[in-house]
Amino acid sequence: MNFRKLVPIILLFTCSFYAQENIKDKKEQIRSLKVAFFTSELDLSSQESEKFWPLYNAYDDKQFEIRHKKMRFFKSKMHGDALNKMSEKDAAALLYQMDAADEELFLLRKKFSKNVKSVLPAVKILKLKKAEDNFYRKLLQQYGDRGKKK
Repeated sequence: MNFRKLVPIILLFTCSFYAQENIKDKKEQIRSLKVAFFTSELDLSSQESEKFWPLYNAYDDKQFEIRHKKMRFFKSKMHGDALNKMSEKDAAALLYQMDAADEELFLLRKKFSKNVKSVLPAVKILKLKKAEDNFYRKLLQQYGDRGKKK
């Protein structure tokens, strides 16, 4: 293979590797912030914490995977002028796939709620739901504030 043909492939691979590393780094940063926030909001005992975090982390990882992989695929299909050029059949199929992903997220949340009931009392589960909403609201607010400073 010609070296000139190999250089773009290497650059593409390197860029995608760094992009994935950046996503992993950001995900870990968010996870750390989330752990600190939830710990203060939920006031978990050491026994609760020991059982809660493995459940929550597994749920959070699966949720991220669904959103990241599937939603990125959906956005790519609707990017730019592609949506205007899409046939009705293709649009219906994409809509069905989007509904299926939403259903998958719903079932995942339902399964998590069922599992966490064996670990936390109902009041703390409600606090968790409130803490998640507050956490993501603050995260979005910080993201928006960062964009205004530029």
